[in-house]
Amino acid sequence: MTPQSEAQKITLIGAVLDAVLGALKIVIGSIAHSSALVADGIHSLSDLLTDFMVIVILKYSHQEPDKEHPWGHARFETLGTIILGGLLILVAGAIAYDSLHILISGTQLLIPEWPTLLVAAISVLAKEAIFRYTLAVGKKLKSDLLIANAWHSRTDALSSVIVFVGIAGAMSGFAWLDAVAAILVGFIVAKIGIELSWKCVQELLDTALPEEDVQAYTDEIMQVEGILSVHSFKSRRMASHILLEVHLQIAPYLSASEGHFIGDMAVYRLRARFPDIKHVIFHIDTYDDEAENYCQVLPNRVEISRCLFAILDRYDATELKIHRLGLHYHTDAIEIDLQLNQQDTVAYDLPHLQQQLNTELSKHAWFGHLNLLVRHIDSNNQVLK
Repeated sequence: MTPQSEAQKITLIGAVLDAVLGALKIVIGSIAHSSALVADGIHSLSDLLTDFMVIVILKYSHQEPDKEHPWGHARFETLGTIILGGLLILVAGAIAYDSLHILISGTQLLIPEWPTLLVAAISVLAKEAIFRYTLAVGKKLKSDLLIANAWHSRTDALSSVIVFVGIAGAMSGFAWLDAVAAILVGFIVAKIGIELSWKCVQELLDTALPEEDVQAYTDEIMQVEGILSVHSFKSRRMASHILLEVHLQIAPYLSASEGHFIGDMAVYRLRARFPDIKHVIFHIDTYDDEAENYCQVLPNRVEISRCLFAILDRYDATELKIHRLGLHYHTDAIEIDLQLNQQDTVAYDLPHLQQQLNTELSKHAWFGHLNLLVRHIDSNNQVLK
């Protein structure tokens, strides 16, 4: 059974139970004079509405990414949870208002009859059972929407406990306890609705994950050989998925391909240890770029090449062909690896040329050091190591 099918199955079971209990509570509560049981029945029918909403949202939230939603559809689940929380708050307000109006108006309160007590007891047992089942499936599938719906069922079970106590008190001669029980049910429902909605609002605002979680991710990344530091760590949640963006600092002399391989290794380790991590964007740094944007003050490859050719031209060395120009950027300086072909350097004193190049380039504030390298090639045009 697929996760989506399993989620829909438990939600359908809950929907049938909510329909039966809701109708039973309203009918028995109306006939046997319990406003608390009627309020609880309305709560159960609100569960029925949200059950169907959960089924529809689960269908969309588990779809694969597409052109319009490249990050996937998990936000549908978040949106659905907010709507669910809002409905809970509305239901709570209606329940509390009606019961409070009965108390204030001084209306003659009728004593509930014994069938209301029986229905309340049945509701407690049934809703507690569906709560535990739904919560287990929600945790297994890591679905906030299913977990939210499970707690919605738990509020019905808790409210039925309060209704049971209120009815029992009213039948013992304290008629006002039935209305008070209904008001307490409203407060419980409102509290759950506010908590669910606030959690999802934080998610939509891209609130960062707890510091201890980020530290655990950082510790795992630092286990990868070649990573010197981790900075600019950004985290957020999308329903049951975790999305991360991080800068990884490596040694400045590593190649771009090796740096990318090290980054991929970090992602592999993270996703292997933390399955909830859905996507990781990493940026490879050869220095800590948090303090300042050094690309505004350091020259690029074209500017450095132009400067080198100008120096070679002044020393009548324009026939030297640069095989490879390696640039190593540091926070405040650039080191240069200048590689030449051996056959082009026969007429030159290379140590002297290197000294001249370093002297000329040292006039620039951005310059660190230049290394002159020679590429040796044999008679078969093969590079010698």
